[in-house]
Amino acid sequence: MWKVQDVRYNSSMSLAIKILNELWNAELSYKGVKVNGFGIPTVFTGYEKKSVSTVVSSLKRKGYIVRSGDGWMITQIGKKYHDRRKSFQQFDSPFAKSAPKNLIVMFDIPEAKKYSREWLRDHLRKFDYKMIQKSVWVGPSPLPKKFSDYAKEIGIWDGVRTFKLARPYRNK
Repeated sequence: MWKVQDVRYNSSMSLAIKILNELWNAELSYKGVKVNGFGIPTVFTGYEKKSVSTVVSSLKRKGYIVRSGDGWMITQIGKKYHDRRKSFQQFDSPFAKSAPKNLIVMFDIPEAKKYSREWLRDHLRKFDYKMIQKSVWVGPSPLPKKFSDYAKEIGIWDGVRTFKLARPYRNK
């Protein structure tokens, strides 16, 4: 029905949200019947096929999508997850891939703010931070002011601490 080959990279949205968007919004005509699925494969240009496959498997395991005939459909749980995650502001990475990793970000965000915590982790990944532990990350500095201002706005910045390193972190 569809091939996941050409995948376009849009840094303002996580791959999981892009997949859920496509499943929610795409309408395909298959033998005259409209079905949900990956209607426009070029939406995923820039992502490796393995990355898309891994995220699809994760979404399926969490119950956000289900296999339906020859395609995939988003579930009600997936729609709720999508709405919560998509409502957060998205930021592009201002950092070059070669930027030195000289800032440690540590956070303790309560379970009640789980989606905010996931938003923070998504952006740290997007900013090319590396996870040392689930709530300890190292990457380039400084974090964008608009990003930290938004984190304050959504009420998680009080749980975030940053530490500037004397010399860049080197992953061995």
